[in-house]
Amino acid sequence: MNRLVVKNGRVIDPSQDLDRVADVAIEDGVIREIAGGIDVTGSETFDASGLIVAPGFIDMHVHLREPGFEHAETIETGSRAAAAGGFTSVCCMPNTKPINDSATVTSYILQRARQCAVVNVFPIGAITKGSAGEDLASIAFMKEAGIVAISDDGRPVMNARLVRRAMETARALDLPLIEHCEDLNLSAGGDMHEGVQSTRLGLRGIPRSSEDVMVARDILLAEVTGARYHVAHLSSRNSVAMVAAAKRYRLNVTAEACPHHFTLSDSEMRPYDSTYKMKPPLREASDVEAVIEGLVNGHIEAIATDHAPHPGDEKMQEFESCPFGILGLETAVGLSLERLYHSKRMSLPDLVRLYTQGPANILSLAGRGTLQAGSPADITIFDLDHEWTYDVNRSPSKSRNTPFHLRKFRGGPVATIVNGKIVWRFDQ
Repeated sequence: MNRLVVKNGRVIDPSQDLDRVADVAIEDGVIREIAGGIDVTGSETFDASGLIVAPGFIDMHVHLREPGFEHAETIETGSRAAAAGGFTSVCCMPNTKPINDSATVTSYILQRARQCAVVNVFPIGAITKGSAGEDLASIAFMKEAGIVAISDDGRPVMNARLVRRAMETARALDLPLIEHCEDLNLSAGGDMHEGVQSTRLGLRGIPRSSEDVMVARDILLAEVTGARYHVAHLSSRNSVAMVAAAKRYRLNVTAEACPHHFTLSDSEMRPYDSTYKMKPPLREASDVEAVIEGLVNGHIEAIATDHAPHPGDEKMQEFESCPFGILGLETAVGLSLERLYHSKRMSLPDLVRLYTQGPANILSLAGRGTLQAGSPADITIFDLDHEWTYDVNRSPSKSRNTPFHLRKFRGGPVATIVNGKIVWRFDQ
């Protein structure tokens, strides 16, 4: 029997309304007991004195790039970056090559994850074949193979009739539909948020309305179909308000926010620095505040990174030519502590919920996001106050596209335990 006891940590588990100093006993990869003074005879131990012990953090929105773009990231390197960020589970988007639009690709991803990933990997399947927005993908077969949601992330489904059919299919299969909300006609040619800053820099703008109109359309379709509808990477104050309104009408609508969208505004971008180019773009300070308010009041249920690696030869071009996207796995917890907890905007249990119970409930990940006895022993251990500096050149990721290189943080992950095994420890 393999036994590990995490000693003397402040155990926070929102799924059980638990917040107290205790020990956590793990046997053969499963949570066995949470109590004080657990006998450690014959056990491996981890001293968590002064640390937070939480259910394993879940990132429901990452791009692992494999198959097809292994020069940017692989399932192995992405999973190691996730572990270094305190994540025990990640959900990978389908924009690979080939697109994950079939049971064959889904099965390949899961096989590769079993072979080389150090964290749990849950694939998300495409809504449409080739994510081309024309015909529905083989959603039922992908569900049987192991997907946990459907999305054409990065390529919004522009055809409203097709989205309705996809929602009806997703409801029948009890899958959430995750939408990258962007009207491509409104955002065409844009490189950053449309506003004062884009005008000042002479860059083409992406208007807030390009997100807003798609959120509005999809909420109306979710009302018609009764589907589980999830809005990816909310960035607009109007979209946050619409999600809040949908909840007041008791629609099955959920949402996520990314740390860069509640940390940075367009006015904080370094001019023409491609590491600040992402989609949705960094918006105005009023949007940043609205996203924070949405997290604080519960209208946004999850924090997700939208980890989007790109190699240097692609990302380090002029701003107008380089691809959208930044790394996010290793800085998410530090940014969240900074903007939400240390700023006194949010309690620690509420912050933990955004990384655990929130995404687990959205995706129906049974046994994840909890420390209940009998559940898989996925645990995130983090510190509230230790100071550290993020050096992207030490990242396990294959890519280096981040605006947070050499940023100093107060608090962050200390250890990551997956299925009872310590897969990462802080060593800086």
